[in-house]
Amino acid sequence: MWTVIIPIITLIVGAVGGFFVGVFYLRKQLEKMQNDPDMLKKMAKQMGYNMNNQQLQKAQQMMKNQNQRPGGKRR
Repeated sequence: MWTVIIPIITLIVGAVGGFFVGVFYLRKQLEKMQNDPDMLKKMAKQMGYNMNNQQLQKAQQMMKNQNQRPGGKRR
């Protein structure tokens, strides 16, 4: 019986832990992009977009405004 329960519990704990580690990592990356225009430009280029400086500043401003909402959460 325990040979079935332990792996299932381990799988659930690992999935939950991995999710939270992934969310933490993604938030840190987004914070870096807000403060580093070169990183944002590099990401946009990898996605196939060429951004000029005005578009880059607009994207950074939108990201900063997103975090200034009450609670810092998206709708």
